[in-house]
Amino acid sequence: MKVSYSWLQNYFEEKLPESEKISEGIIFHSFEIEETEKMGNDVVFDIKVLPDRAHDCLSHWGIAKEISAIFDLKIKDKKYKIFEPKPTELEIKIEDEKCLRYMGRMVKNVEVSESPAWLKEKLNAIGQKSINNIVDAANFMMFDLGQPIHCFDLDKLESAKIIVRNAIAGEEINLLGIEKIGNLQKSRSVLLSQNDLVIADEKGPLAIAGIKGGTKAEVDNNTKNIVIEVANFNSVTTRKTAKKLNILTDAVKRYENEISPELCTKVMDAITDLVFELGGGEVEDTIDKYPKKVEQKKVSVSINYINKRLGASFSKAEMESVWKKLNFTYIVKDGDFEIEIPYLRIDLTGPHDLVEEVIRILGYDRLEEKLPEIKLESKMNETYSKMFLARNKLLGEGYSEVMTYTFRDKGEVEVLASASDKKFLRTNLSDGLRESLKLNQLNAPLLGMKEIKIFEIGTIFKKGGEEMCVAYGDKKGIKEMKLNEYAESAKLFLNGLAGVGDPENRGPEKMTLPMKFKMWSLFPFIARDIAVWVPENILSEEVEKIIKENAGDMVVRGPELFDEFKKEGQISYAFRLVFQSFESTLTDQEINDVMTKVSDKLKERDWQVR
Repeated sequence: MKVSYSWLQNYFEEKLPESEKISEGIIFHSFEIEETEKMGNDVVFDIKVLPDRAHDCLSHWGIAKEISAIFDLKIKDKKYKIFEPKPTELEIKIEDEKCLRYMGRMVKNVEVSESPAWLKEKLNAIGQKSINNIVDAANFMMFDLGQPIHCFDLDKLESAKIIVRNAIAGEEINLLGIEKIGNLQKSRSVLLSQNDLVIADEKGPLAIAGIKGGTKAEVDNNTKNIVIEVANFNSVTTRKTAKKLNILTDAVKRYENEISPELCTKVMDAITDLVFELGGGEVEDTIDKYPKKVEQKKVSVSINYINKRLGASFSKAEMESVWKKLNFTYIVKDGDFEIEIPYLRIDLTGPHDLVEEVIRILGYDRLEEKLPEIKLESKMNETYSKMFLARNKLLGEGYSEVMTYTFRDKGEVEVLASASDKKFLRTNLSDGLRESLKLNQLNAPLLGMKEIKIFEIGTIFKKGGEEMCVAYGDKKGIKEMKLNEYAESAKLFLNGLAGVGDPENRGPEKMTLPMKFKMWSLFPFIARDIAVWVPENILSEEVEKIIKENAGDMVVRGPELFDEFKKEGQISYAFRLVFQSFESTLTDQEINDVMTKVSDKLKERDWQVR
């Protein structure tokens, strides 16, 4: 959020510290500042207010309160004009609980005109365009106090009745603002669903609640009578509607992060005062619909609780100074602080939050850099221990571990909203292992394995509950049993390894098995065989060396000798090479060129390539 230094100064009698000092204070106590820009006689801070503080700090008032606490400066008490009671015809009806509070006020015979220079400068400093004095007043108050405001042209409404309701499915609204489509510029129109909350008159929608106003009751230069809206809407449903309609406004940013309905009272007083100052008019009574008032939160916290969690020794006086700087109302009861949480501080829910408030205001540099002493007693996880025993027995027998899909096309436990062939949780490991075995047998040349032996340790799901099992298999077949049963047999196998079985030296941490990993290519491999007749006195290593030197760097396995035999004073050697690229799929032509080169080199020795 962009924040103006001169705007902030309006909150203080004392001269604020220099902008560099303000930046430093905010950074070390509250928020990151992404950029500081000099604009004439003003300085604009681009402050990164995170969601946990968006409800009270997406405003100049919110940042001013942070500066007040950080630099111990007193904020001026702003007083707004109190208007004489005047009966009103305005009627407000809330039909859905997504509207938490709705305040409305009619001001008649206002003068809509150009905004004064000071207001234009304030809005321009934070990147906002001036429209007219009434609209600008509403925008100014949103960036000043953090509460979105909307003004309707009363004479464009069907009557003086405002209805907050869900939209009718298929209902349409033309929104304020211009949308550019190619070379054309026009207002945007959206279709609404029955879950979208709208502000409406007796005929149709005037605005999408908390998101954007419509063109029907737009305030323009001909407007004489207005209705000021200061309202609060459910944060979750506002965000959902905004995301669905792809509309992001400054109002949405504030409502989706939740702001307190209690803020509406102050803001209605402030906006009425400003509208009267800028455009005059006859101010009528406020209509306030507040179905469920927010309760005042109280949180108790002790000095010991705070110091223990911070690893500090702050005094009672230091902590009280924090509560005073933050303008918290509190009492000391039985040695504990009982604090009334300000309505706008929605982020403060428990004593742990108050711990953070203490240290961020006093300063993180007040903490001693010392690691806590933690005494940990190791405890064996029985399930993990059994898995470890089973895994190492199978690895020791030459099996490789695999992980197969938990979801299957049939089973006893069904999964909602899943693909048609993955609607159930598996009832055994064997089915998945069988499929994996078949796939890995096809890759045996690449893996350089004469025999594929695999296993899996995993959970199966039956109506009676979950169960851990072990399944292992090779070309002879697949076996599956419960993990508990298999672990018993594994103990016998591993009894002599690294002290397993010895109470004084038992556990996975005592085992030191070799482990290595190399990323495989995602592209398919090609296997080629080459056989050559050579004189009987030529060793296979000599032939292998020539093949290797000329086969290139696409060989990922081999040459491997897989056959040899003698005949009439000669010997035949047969080698297998596996080619694979990490960058692309190899073609037959690429491999043929390599094999031709290898063959030519072998023939240069007067050897016969078969």
